[in-house]
Order: sequence, then structure tokens, then C-alpha cells
Amino acid sequence: MAANINPTVRRRRLGAELRQLRLASGLTSTEVAERLMVSQPKISHLENGRRTISPRDVRDLCGIYGVTDPQVIDSLLQMAREAGQQGWWHTYGDPQSVYIALETDATSLHTYESAAIPALLQTPAYSSAVIGKTIPELTAKETGTRLKVRLRRQHRIYDPARPLRLWVVLDESALRRVVGGPDVMREQLEHLNALSAEPHITVQVLPYTAGAHPGLSGQFSILRFVDSSAATVVYLERFTSDLYLEKPSDVQHYSVLHDHLQAQALSPDSSRDFITDVTKTYITAANRP
Repeated sequence: MAANINPTVRRRRLGAELRQLRLASGLTSTEVAERLMVSQPKISHLENGRRTISPRDVRDLCGIYGVTDPQVIDSLLQMAREAGQQGWWHTYGDPQSVYIALETDATSLHTYESAAIPALLQTPAYSSAVIGKTIPELTAKETGTRLKVRLRRQHRIYDPARPLRLWVVLDESALRRVVGGPDVMREQLEHLNALSAEPHITVQVLPYTAGAHPGLSGQFSILRFVDSSAATVVYLERFTSDLYLEKPSDVQHYSVLHDHLQAQALSPDSSRDFITDVTKTYITAANRP
């Protein structure tokens, strides 16, 4: 598989193409399911890219939709074959594989974090401490594997061809929570400030003095894609079952939330100064006898 092919993206695009063909045929997803003798949810999962589409599924659906153009059918079959491949993350069996696939293809990521530094901006020492403490039953091997995956994900923000546009609003508590000790925190905050100076990365701090704000309900991320057929996704990370929201009303709701958080947070320059001041407290703590 070519390095620039993301199977999840191919699956989402193929699903969008099949949905357009279904709508053009005038059929409902329930009617299609009845003809294929499958459940209606399967058709929905195929169309939203949450289920692998086999070449046989493509041929059956093209037959139902009356698609006869060989070039169109061949193009859809090629996407189905590519969608059946696996991304690099599947090798590790990471439970966040669905999110990682979306993150890998996203052109921009707007996120709000209330408790920790975002994974893409973490140092190895900070990441290791977070993984080990938030999932205490992991073995040393499992912790090491998750750390490898997290650091591999960070390649996305360094990609010279298409660096991820990252906009982070960070609650002050994420800076104050001591993860791994003062030395780890000093290194992490210095790393955070260095990355925030990159033109495609914006970091804003939401200080305690901002009071109540829309982010009090918890962390969220908004992923957008260059392909117009790929819907914007809102990601809500949970301990056992993550949520992915694609309804336009949900996306609009969280986009407005992020806009309000940006407005209440310190400017990027003031945020760097704020992070520098917090870093000094960790330097002092590390030097304390």
C-alpha cells in the first residue's frame, strides 16, 4: 500500500460515494438493506465509513443502484481494495485506532484540554507518566507499546508535506498538575512553548481567572479534512467508549464552544509568557533540597 493512502479515509470516501449513488437511485437505506438481505445499520455503517466495504459489497450495490459505467465501478472497487488494507497503527492493536486513522488524515485539529497536555505535544517522559498512571493495570510491555504509538502519532505535526494545523486551548490546570515530577514538567512546558512558536501550531492558555467557561463539561476535539466528502468529526474521549459526532448540528455546537474558549483564553503570545512563568516554578521545585 502506498505510504500516502489512509485506509480509513478511503473507506469514508467510498462510503460517501455509495451514499450519493443510493440517493441518486431514489432508494432508502432500508430498501437497500432489504434487497441485500442485511440489516439497515450495516448500510449506514458502510456509508459513514465505520465498516470495511468489500469489493463484493461494491459490486452488489452498483447493481442495485444501476451503475453500469466500467470506469466508475473500477474506481469504486479500487477504493474498496485500498480500504481493506491496514494502517500502521493496526500493528500495535491500539484501542484508539479509529481516532488515530482520522487524526492521520485530518488537515486541522481544534482541541480543548482541561487535564493534561495534548498527546501530540507531549514529551516521551510526560507521555510515559500519563499512560502509566491513567491506566494503572497496564503491563510494562503494554505501556511501552502505547508510548510508541503516541510518539508515532506526533509525526503528523512534523510532516513537511502537509503538517497538521493544530489549535489548542489548554486549561491552566493542565500546566499545574505535576505529572512525573518537576523535571518532567519543566521539560514538557519548555517543549510546549517551543512547539507553539511553529506557524501551524497555536496554543492558548485558559487561566483560572477566566472563571466559568464552556469547556467545564470536558475535553473535545474537532477534526476537519481537505476532502469535501469527508464530514467534520467531533471526538469526545472517554475511558471505555469514545464518541464520534458528525451531525452538522453537533459539529456547529462544538465549533461555537471552541470559538468562545479561544475568545476567553490568553492570546498566543501571552500564553507563552504564562507557560514560561509556570515553568520557572518547576525549575525552583527541582532545585529545592
